[in-house]
Amino acid sequence: MTDFQTIAEAYISAWNETDATRRERLLEKTFTSDVRYRDPLMQGDGHAGVEALIGGVHQQFPGFRFALKSGPDGFGDHIRFSWTLGPAGSESVIEGTDFCVVEDGRLKSVTGFLDKVPAQ
Repeated sequence: MTDFQTIAEAYISAWNETDATRRERLLEKTFTSDVRYRDPLMQGDGHAGVEALIGGVHQQFPGFRFALKSGPDGFGDHIRFSWTLGPAGSESVIEGTDFCVVEDGRLKSVTGFLDKVPAQ
């Protein structure tokens, strides 16, 4: 049986990790080596691609933290959960929902949807 809570928490931890060495270990634990990530604003493949996305978010939003908003839930090898992103201890600025495919307890694909974004 797939532990969706553990997978979602590992995903959030990887996105929150600012130390590159620790983040690399989290990426290996959380994502398959051939992971595919897609959302309306960015995409990346493999650990290097996801690492670049996470690094970019940290540069654009220094001090912001991801948190689980709802879920996770799923069935079979599919999982979904919603998350928030904002300054630590403050209201979220961005929110989204991710739909993922799990393989051997790790994320093989992530398709993200943005539910709340700041006005441009």
